[in-house]
Amino acid sequence: MNTLSFLLKFCRYAKGVCLNNLRDRLKQAWQNKWINNGIWLIGFFIIYLMIRPFMQGDVVRDVAPPFQATNLLGENLSLSDFEGEAVLIHFWATWCPICEFSRDGIEDLAKDYHVISVATQSGDDQTLLDYTEQHNMNPRLIVNDADGSLFKLYGARAVPADFIVDAQGEIAFIEVGLSSSWGMRARLWWANRQGAF
Repeated sequence: MNTLSFLLKFCRYAKGVCLNNLRDRLKQAWQNKWINNGIWLIGFFIIYLMIRPFMQGDVVRDVAPPFQATNLLGENLSLSDFEGEAVLIHFWATWCPICEFSRDGIEDLAKDYHVISVATQSGDDQTLLDYTEQHNMNPRLIVNDADGSLFKLYGARAVPADFIVDAQGEIAFIEVGLSSSWGMRARLWWANRQGAF
């Protein structure tokens, strides 16, 4: 047996042993719950980042489109009513399961900041009034966007969609999808601070 053939046989053997060893180690690692869950979490995060541009659609940037609407109590509401202060425009829908997670947080935010809550494509006023009563929501904050025209005006493709308008009437932050109430609170605080300068 010459040296070259011996080296080739040894390399094949070593490669097989290394691959089998690596395969066994990967199986063991996959069976570890922390590693398994971490890999799944990273995978979902990558998928979320991939679909995020679709969710945002062609959202408006810079100056917030002005609008006038009527809240569920029949009172007129306009974006210009909040001129000089930051306001959160929150698009949501009764049929959206993700919106349920942010519902209470938005209601809490409205105690400290200006919020316009726009229920898009969620039925007539009475249906929404029943929904607000059932879920302990403030109907004074809610605008019924039954045909989705306000939703289209702001260019979002998915709910929930949040637009934070600063004191100068410019969109300071856009968030499409689930967002934490403390994150919204921090953004609103920052948008209000921007108006002080």
